[in-house]
Amino acid sequence: MNTFGDILRLTTFGESHGVAIGGVLDGFPAGIDVDVEFIQSELNRRRPGQSALTTARAEDDRVEILSGVFEGKSTGTPIAFEVRNENQRSGDYSELKDIFRPSHADYTYMKKYGIRDYAGGGRASARTTIAQVAGGAFAKLLLRRIGVRVYAYTSQVGDIALHLPYQSLDLEAIESNAVRCPDAQTAERMAQEILRVKAEGDTVGGIISCVIKGCPVGLGEPQFGKLHAKLAGAMLSINAVKGFDYGCGFDGVTKRGSELNDIFECKPDGSIGTRTNHSGGVQGGISNGEDIYFRVAFKPVPTLLKDQESVDTEGRAVTYKARGRHDACVLPRAVPIVDAMAALVVADAYLMSKASGAFTVECLP
Repeated sequence: MNTFGDILRLTTFGESHGVAIGGVLDGFPAGIDVDVEFIQSELNRRRPGQSALTTARAEDDRVEILSGVFEGKSTGTPIAFEVRNENQRSGDYSELKDIFRPSHADYTYMKKYGIRDYAGGGRASARTTIAQVAGGAFAKLLLRRIGVRVYAYTSQVGDIALHLPYQSLDLEAIESNAVRCPDAQTAERMAQEILRVKAEGDTVGGIISCVIKGCPVGLGEPQFGKLHAKLAGAMLSINAVKGFDYGCGFDGVTKRGSELNDIFECKPDGSIGTRTNHSGGVQGGISNGEDIYFRVAFKPVPTLLKDQESVDTEGRAVTYKARGRHDACVLPRAVPIVDAMAALVVADAYLMSKASGAFTVECLP
């Protein structure tokens, strides 16, 4: 399963140390302005080597659009794109070709396929998320047409958490620091924690929060195409993700229904909305017009620059230490992956609702 989406379908290809990473985006409407500089800027947010907090692998990650765009507009035909790998150092992994690294996909890939690409994890590498970010950039261009904006940010690194609600944050400040946390003081503490862990040869996880603003009422297909379920599936497809909750999420289990019910009321503009938003913008699996917000938990990545025990392909006990260039914390570079996948889900749900004939919001021109 290398294809994501129902109507807006992204098929991805490539490996960490292969020739290129890329994708084919099918079902994208014709006549949408394609801002190549914006697409490249989204990839720049994900690329390695951005700061001292990230891996030192030097990749420009320049995207080349191969089809589906003519004179700056989408043609309605499949959009193909690729990003060439330019700074592979596969030799860093040669000594690991017969070792099953703890908490990696080495063992499961070998058992499933009988072969594995040990250079950087091959298809299991987070480098393949280049294709998701590029596809998500196209989705964002589509969502601009209906006034939808997606904001993801780092809200926790290790035990350092941003406790402010998103409504009190300046979401436009997310890109103002390397951690991608919209609160400068918390961002500095997070950065120092990442550098401390990195100096120890260890890794640290955390949480990325995401807010989707301007989503129209009516997105989501019950019973098995619920919008929050699509979002959960998208987030759990991202490397190192271990958890997802939306709205009040797990925090709501200690509350009473009388505390969490979102009361409907008439807004000053005459529209109907809710007084609170514990539901996270989704009710019955369908968007209700309020902000959609959710959290994504990332584990500490398993590649450590310190000795670890394991076994080799013959079952013999081994001790090894990873070499190469790795992130001590993936969250700063995972922020654009989260908002890209969220954009793909919402854009696909929008096109699905249009196709079903059940959508009452004004269609795209």
